[in-house]
Order: sequence, then structure tokens, then C-alpha cells
Amino acid sequence: MSVKSEVTETSSVAEATRAVVQEFLAARAAGDTGRLVELFADDVDWLLAENPVVPWIRPRSTAVECAAQFTELMEHTVPEDARASVDAFLVDGTDAVLTGHLSGTVRTTGKSFEGPFALRLTVEDGRITRHHLYENSLSIAEACVA
Repeated sequence: MSVKSEVTETSSVAEATRAVVQEFLAARAAGDTGRLVELFADDVDWLLAENPVVPWIRPRSTAVECAAQFTELMEHTVPEDARASVDAFLVDGTDAVLTGHLSGTVRTTGKSFEGPFALRLTVEDGRITRHHLYENSLSIAEACVA
């Protein structure tokens, strides 16, 4: 294989990854859990630090469980207060990393949370196989406690 064809192949993989991640972001923004289920692989390497006081943060591994995280988040937070901004969107082959800032308000306590986040996604065969989210879990936990 020539260097040129390797670069083209690597570029195509990165473009496909970017397209799936953009679809994922659009589905999240629209609350389209059906589309999220389609975008997640049958088996997902899900990482989000467990936090017993935060009802939407729990282990997940199937497409349905991963997509349900959005619905659970909306049930426990005030949707009109939810904010997320992406500062960087980096793609390297099948991996994508997004960094940014998120904030929201917990419905039952009225308390707000905010902080930076980093999200690492891996896309294989057009579906998300890895979802690792790093966020300000302390701020979120404090907002969940009355």
C-alpha cells in the first residue's frame, strides 16, 4: 500500500467517525433516543464514574441502556436550564474526543451544577463502541443532595 492510499484510507475512517459523532450530537440535542439506540453498538464500553447520589449516572453496556441515559438525565434535570458547549472536537481514525463545558439544574433540589467535560468516543462499523465521559461529578453530586 502506498503512503498516499494509507493517508486516504485514514482520512476516510476519520471522516466516517466525525459523521457518526455529529449524528450522535444531533440526536442528543433532539432527544431522539431511537436514533441514539441505532448509533450505539450492541455492546458498549461505557465509562462514567459511578455516583450513588446521581440517579442518571450508573453502569451501562447495551445500546438501549446507553441511549436511555439521555431520557433519565432529562427526567431528573430542568431541560430548559441544560447547557453544553463544545470547545474542541478532535478525530483520529476511529476515536473522537470532545471537550467543553456543561451545566444544568437538578429538578428535585433546584440546585445547579456546572463544569468542564471531556468525552471520548470510538466508532467502529458506523456505531459507537466506546463512550467515556469525564465531568465534574462533585458539582453534580452536590446539586443532587437537598
